[in-house]
Amino acid sequence: MAQFTLYNKHNAPPNNDIITRVDCDCEHVRLCSVNDVQLRFLVPDDLTEVRTLCQEWFPIDYPLSWYEDITSSTRFFALAAVYNLAIIGLIVAEIKPYRNVNKEDKGILPDSMGRTADVGYILSLGVHRTHRRNGIGSLLLDALMNHLTTIERHAVKAIFLHTLTTNQPAIFFYEKRRFTLHSFLPYYYNIRGKGKDGFTYVTYINGGHPPWTLLDHIKHYASKLRHTGSLCVWAAARVQRVVRWFYHKLLTRFNVIE
Repeated sequence: MAQFTLYNKHNAPPNNDIITRVDCDCEHVRLCSVNDVQLRFLVPDDLTEVRTLCQEWFPIDYPLSWYEDITSSTRFFALAAVYNLAIIGLIVAEIKPYRNVNKEDKGILPDSMGRTADVGYILSLGVHRTHRRNGIGSLLLDALMNHLTTIERHAVKAIFLHTLTTNQPAIFFYEKRRFTLHSFLPYYYNIRGKGKDGFTYVTYINGGHPPWTLLDHIKHYASKLRHTGSLCVWAAARVQRVVRWFYHKLLTRFNVIE
């Protein structure tokens, strides 16, 4: 992962290597290197700048209270990428108990793990259009990953997010970073009065893993059988219970009544 230092807005060190900011209509401005960028947490003074950027980047109209929260509340991991004194990238995430996630996000973790685990939820990750493809998004995501894999955060077992099904750049970015598609959310977003479909993407950290599928159970018990060399009554009974469990899940998922 990339190495970086976090700075406070009011004590960022001078950087004589930063080139002069260019204000133009070009689609892409190449930075000298990612070292030209400082990372710092948001402060209340950033509210207006962050609100303007988010209105440009995202189709969702966040309320003013949301901007007040992410720029002042310790509830959020809200980190800015700053280049030549201007915010050019932003990541906002929240850490919360898995038991408190919304219904549509249940199933990210096994029930046994979810009772005590926390999860990280990425609310927003954006980079100014003139500074994309410079590694800024990866730098911000790495900062979040590092934060959530410290000893103090070992209870965080997964990081997840939602994205529009039509947001191909975001999907490509997250899949490249080993996020996997978890679920399809029809009409999840309400954008300008119209329902838009979404995806849930998730990656696992600190020993977290998704719930086992039928195939996982079969592989597990097949492995046990290879070690014992024979099909014992215990194993047969376990496999039978797993098959019944999977069958019940299918009936429930598709609202089929026996």
